[in-house]
Amino acid sequence: MTTILVTGGTGTLGRQVTARLRDAGQDVRVLSRRSPSYAVDLRDGRGLDAALDGVDAIVHCATSPRGGDDRAAGHLIGAARRAGVPHLVDISIVGVDRIPLGYYTVKHRVERMIEESGLGWTILRATQFHDLVLGILSAAARLPVLPVPAGVSVQPIDSGEVAERLAALALGAPAGRVPEMGGPEVRELADLARVHLGATGRKRRVVPVRLAGRAYAGYRRGDHLTPERAVGTGTFEEFLARRYHRPV
Repeated sequence: MTTILVTGGTGTLGRQVTARLRDAGQDVRVLSRRSPSYAVDLRDGRGLDAALDGVDAIVHCATSPRGGDDRAAGHLIGAARRAGVPHLVDISIVGVDRIPLGYYTVKHRVERMIEESGLGWTILRATQFHDLVLGILSAAARLPVLPVPAGVSVQPIDSGEVAERLAALALGAPAGRVPEMGGPEVRELADLARVHLGATGRKRRVVPVRLAGRAYAGYRRGDHLTPERAVGTGTFEEFLARRYHRPV
């Protein structure tokens, strides 16, 4: 049996990675600020040494759009070195090296920190999860009209499929940068907004809005997409049908 620690193990992705590893008969330690067993805030790192004692691999799913991922990674890498953990698996995002968005810049910095850590490492980049696209559209749908960035497409993927891949990677040897995972379809965000409205029974006019800035230009170019790696199978419609318990 392998002992694997999952950071962010109570989150959307981490919960699913944990479940798959346990189904495979592995000993899994769930680390997060809310974990009943390993309650650790990676931003200060207190408690990491005890959590990593005897661990064979780490799956690093913890992240915060509010910032601090690089500081958290620094604490994790330092503790992993002290514990002699042989394998660190990290989930990253397609386009972090191409789109000048603050969150992406930090995620790319974390990648470089892991690559230079001296640990055995594996990094998987994936496109946006269905859950994230749903969150964006749900928030926008609270307005009288539903605004979306004009000319932007997305390639959403089922987080469960990414969790399956991460679990398999954690059980293998360090593999470096592995092929990206993209969702099965590249779809205009405006199109997915209409699908979401139909699934929720709301009536809103979808309004494409042109934005400014280099990050928006990168999204319009599709720098966050990987159509050549459309390996996901679950569509956004299927995700919504499960979420709302109705056909979409």
